[in-house]
Amino acid sequence: MSHSGTTLILIMAIAVLAPLLAYGVGRRLPVPLVIFEILLGILIGPDVLGWAHTDALIDGLSELGLAMLIFLAGYEIEFGKVRGDTLKRSVGAWVIALALGLGIGTLLGDGFHKGVFIGVALTSTALGTVLPVLRDAGDLHGRFGSVVMAFGAVGEFGPIIAMALLLSGRGAAESTALLAVFAALTAVAVFWALRPRPPWFATIIRKTLHSSGQFAVRFVFLLLALMLGASQALGLDVLLGAFAAGMITRLVLTGAAPEAGPEILEKVEAVGFGFLVPVFFVVTGVEFDLDSLLDGGRTLLLLPLFLLLFLAVRGGPVWFLAPGDLTRKERGALVLYESTALPLVVAITTIGLDDKALSAGEAAALVGAGMLSVLVFPLVALKIRAGAGEKALPKEAIRGSESW
Repeated sequence: MSHSGTTLILIMAIAVLAPLLAYGVGRRLPVPLVIFEILLGILIGPDVLGWAHTDALIDGLSELGLAMLIFLAGYEIEFGKVRGDTLKRSVGAWVIALALGLGIGTLLGDGFHKGVFIGVALTSTALGTVLPVLRDAGDLHGRFGSVVMAFGAVGEFGPIIAMALLLSGRGAAESTALLAVFAALTAVAVFWALRPRPPWFATIIRKTLHSSGQFAVRFVFLLLALMLGASQALGLDVLLGAFAAGMITRLVLTGAAPEAGPEILEKVEAVGFGFLVPVFFVVTGVEFDLDSLLDGGRTLLLLPLFLLLFLAVRGGPVWFLAPGDLTRKERGALVLYESTALPLVVAITTIGLDDKALSAGEAAALVGAGMLSVLVFPLVALKIRAGAGEKALPKEAIRGSESW
């Protein structure tokens, strides 16, 4: 059997095993599913057992998994809740975080080029990890959930824009122009999505929803492919296209098939969380440079430092600019949720390694800190909310949800 076939079998075996482990361990300590997927990926990777190795096929599936994650995160954003004063505060908090991140990253990286990668990574929020936790806790549709969503959406979209502007290797003017072209294309797509759909559109969605035709699901993936293609054609990061595709898809389905929308999303999530997303996280573990991290010295010290910087750089501005109607404990929980990071950290460090701006040890320390943030921050935030008299999260909330 080829290396691709063997590695894919191992990846899917981990995809099946990880929920079982999360369920078993979760009865004592709720642990996000993604942690098991990454750790088991490290176990079968070259630095431990050496059973799994990546190649073009596996890397391609992994990239599709990352695109799917960003797409679903874009879909989750409810524009009615991300607006007004809260939106202004969330944008301001992220801009301050970017300035802090670039400054600290430049100091740590001994130069602006490396500092850009570190700084942008420190400003990201793993909205895909936070939203399932809020949903299962019953907080997603309340005031606190809307604030978390607004800050998280900017913390997810902002780094993607920063990546397009600062990490593309082009001049600022050229990058801005290309970004403006993509924004115009997205605006046209949004305008089209908001227009009433012809009656046959909703009819064919309804008639094929439970047949082999699956028109709606195929249409969703066509939108994703078109936006990925547009971003790639303009030389922008495909994550920007995936995020835009998610937002456009929500608008289309909300207008054309509001009753079928949740079921369509479940089908798309089944493809993503049932196959592509686990591949991305397991491959992240397989490619994780454990040897560089464990060599000791500066690299090992960077891991806890980066974890603290997630809180300071991303969480500090959030604390000071959080809406005034939040209590002190709600602000603390908000800071922890917004400081949770991983998928964009992985994407940014991957670009940094390919560009030879980051060393393997620095990338491993950043990803390791992101893993710890996913494991620790949401759990502490939930305890803070429970201590404030809020509804506590059921154990199934974390162990049962596929988080970033």
